[in-house]
Amino acid sequence: QVQLVESGGGLVQAGGSLRLSCTDSGRTFSNYAMGWFRQAPGKEREFVTTISWGGARTYYADSVKGRFTISRDNAKNTVYLQMNNLKPEDTAVYYCAAAYRGVIKTSQNEYDYWGQGTQVTVSS
Repeated sequence: QVQLVESGGGLVQAGGSLRLSCTDSGRTFSNYAMGWFRQAPGKEREFVTTISWGGARTYYADSVKGRFTISRDNAKNTVYLQMNNLKPEDTAVYYCAAAYRGVIKTSQNEYDYWGQGTQVTVSS
C-alpha cells in the first residue's frame, strides 16, 4: 500500500524558492515512478514533472523547465521538488503521485496513488 504525504508548501515572494517533499509510508516506494502535478484555482490539474523509479530519468513541463528540479531518495521513501525563481503563476495546490513500475509518466491517468496536496502561494 502506498500512502503519500506532501509537505513544504507555503507563501513566498516572486523570485523565491521552496522545496516540497512527498513521503511514502509504505515499503515499496522504489517500485514507483513519482510525479508532481498542480492545480491552480479555476483550472484543471496539470503535469509538472516526473522521475523514474530508479531516479535516472526525469521530465519537466516547459513552464517549469530550468526552475524546478525533481529528485528522490529511495532510502527515505521521499521525492522532492525544488522550486526556484518562483512566479505568481506557480501558485497552486501541488500533488505528488505514484505510478507502479513507471519510467516517464506525464498523464494523470497513469498514476495509481495520490497525496492530499500542499498549497504553494507566490506573491508578486
